[in-house]
Parts: sequence; C-alpha cells; structure tokens
Amino acid sequence: MNKKKLANIFRQTAYVRMGGTAEELRCAEYLQQQCQEMGLEAKIEGFPVQMANIERASLVVDGKAITCKGYSCAGSAEVEAPLYYLASTDPYSLSLCKGKIVMIDGYLGYWMYRDILENGAVGFITYDGNANYRDRDIDQRELRAQVAEGVEKIPGVNINAKDAIALVNGEAKMAKIVLKQEQYEGESRNVIADIPGEVAETIVFTAHYDSTSLSRGAYDNMSGSVGLLGIAEYFLKNPHKYSLRFIWCGSEERGLLGAKAYCRDHEEELKNVVLNINLDMIGCIMGKLIACCTSEDKLVSYLDYFAQEQGRGIRAYQDVYSSDSTPFADKGIPAVSFARIAPPPTATIHNSYDTMAVMKMEHMQADIDFICAFASRMANAVRMPVARKMPDNMKDKLDIYLCRKRDKK
Repeated sequence: MNKKKLANIFRQTAYVRMGGTAEELRCAEYLQQQCQEMGLEAKIEGFPVQMANIERASLVVDGKAITCKGYSCAGSAEVEAPLYYLASTDPYSLSLCKGKIVMIDGYLGYWMYRDILENGAVGFITYDGNANYRDRDIDQRELRAQVAEGVEKIPGVNINAKDAIALVNGEAKMAKIVLKQEQYEGESRNVIADIPGEVAETIVFTAHYDSTSLSRGAYDNMSGSVGLLGIAEYFLKNPHKYSLRFIWCGSEERGLLGAKAYCRDHEEELKNVVLNINLDMIGCIMGKLIACCTSEDKLVSYLDYFAQEQGRGIRAYQDVYSSDSTPFADKGIPAVSFARIAPPPTATIHNSYDTMAVMKMEHMQADIDFICAFASRMANAVRMPVARKMPDNMKDKLDIYLCRKRDKK
C-alpha cells in the first residue's frame, strides 16, 4: 500500500467514532468498502452494547458549579454528600468513603468500584486531561457493564485535572451530583473478511477501529486498522497455506467488546484458529516496535531472532496486552500484539491530540512490511510452530486482567 493511499485513509477517517454510534457504523462501512475495492468480500456483524443519552449532568462543590460530564450507564440519581479524595486504597483510607462522594485518581476500574461501594460511597468523581495542557477537555466515560455487573449503580461524573487539583488544594467540603439519562441497548459492529487457504486451520488478524470521545484515533487505532488492510492486500497477492480471517473490532475502547462478542458468537469456529496477530498503534513518528506475546515464551525468542534476520529493532516480551488479542488468548489461542510505542511527550492517546500529525507514512509501511513478513512465515508453515496451549503464567495474568481474580500486588 503506497504512502498516498495510506494517508488518504487516515484523512477520510479523521473523526470521533465511539463504539455503538452512527460514526462507528460509518467507519465500519468505509472499511467494508476498502476491502471490496481490493477484491475482498467483507461483512458487518453487529452485537449488542449498552448505550445512554445523558439529559443532565452537573457537579456543584461548596456552592460552585464545576464543569463535568456524567458517566453514561451509571443510572439517574441526585446525591449530596461530603467530598472525599481517595488518594490511597489501603483499608483505612477506604473506610473513610462511607457516606461520601469519592474522588479517585485514574480510571474507575472493576476493583476500585467495588471497593468504594463496599465502603459506603454514594457517588464518585474521576478526572482526566493534564494540568500542564492549555485545554480543558473532559472525556466522556461510562460505567462499564462488567464493572457494575451484579452490584449497585451510583452516580458519577468526570472532570478536568485542573479542577480536581483545585478541589483538593482548596479543601473542598460538600459536593452534589445530579445525573439523569436514558439507557438503552444499542449496537456496535465488527467487520469480518476471509481469505481462504489450503487448510481449515486459520490465522486471525485483529485491530480495533473505534475511538474514545475526544479522539480522532489516528494512532489509536486507525493505524492498526489500516495495517490490516495492508496485510490483506499482501496476502491477496501472495501464497499462504493457512486460511486467514481479518476482524476490524468495534468497541475495543469500551472494554474489548468487539473481540469478546466475536469469541462468544464464533466459539465453535475458534477450534480452528491457531494464532491471533493483533495490531494496536503502529506507524507513529517516534517510538519503538514491540511484540507482546500472550503465548508460550518460545514465540518471544523466535520474534527476537526473526527481527534481527529482517534487520529490524524490536522488543518482544511475554505478557497480556490490553487489546483485542486478550479475548482470543483467553480461549487458549496464542496471540501476539504489535505496536509502535511512542514516548508520552511525542504521542498521546484517548484525547484530542491523537491525530494524523503524530503519524509517519514511511513508518506505517515499514511496520506493515515487517508484520507481513512474520505473518507470511506463520501462514506458510508446514506445521504451526506456536503451541496452542496457554502457559500457566499467562493464564494467571489473564485471570487478573479480566478481573476473575485480584492481583495480590
């Protein structure tokens, strides 16, 4: 895929495309069209997702209105209570949540939500952005279905980091959250295309095409989605023994929902899948290529050697990657996620700065070429060399990542 074509795809998809929205569908249809133009039939497969229309969200602290965005899918409620900044999650600090609206650092994850609930919190505040940036952007966040599964929903809002600092610095006392919304079941989509091989055993390629609420998502992850188009184009012109399936996943940013839905709805077909190759953030100007292997550690060694053979610097390691590879690995399918990880000052994600400006088309081509070379080795192997068995240390990490058990650390 030439540089002009690559750049054109980035330009034509430079819009926010959150999972379950009309913009996500627009992008799914665009990717389907791109497949068809190269002679590859693709289908759009929908799956249900929780959605919400927020009618009102407000935060008032000590009589002053604070700009905020309400958490979608967190129900409708009005609460007024003392404000408590939870700076540490030790038992004593958590015990002080009782009857409070609790402000936390970072994302409201599965265990954090349960911790503040069990300790009596009546509402929550999160924050994002950067105190050193000029903007006052606020991400639209949701109380994810997995996070709130089986427990009470309490109202929450998200604010800018500058306001969070001001609240703590000013020793804010009382807070009031009003949240009103209509919740309903919507639809997100995966885009699926196949290139048959000589055998039924299949290599599945994945990348997500959705973005977060502030982001046009060039780096995270139109880059990976474009990468899949480039790999598909390569294999339409080059021989391969194994069958190949390409999946552009929807709603990854909402908790890997597209990949989870695919693995749930295609469970019988997974028995033929021998490897998952996932692309999530490639082709940026700065940074190094990594390969995160949720598999036996022999694949790490292989990639180290293969990269040297190809004259390419790479860091390969064994771990669980926070991307669409994880649901496949959880089904026992060895997975490798490729990414070009940029240093934070040079490219950031999940905000309005993730644009085409951080991308370099020559690096896109180089990353696609390297992944194609690796994929071609796998796709033409006499016998798939990567064991279809998940080692115990990776099973343990998958259990922790997917919140089936808590990290003792």
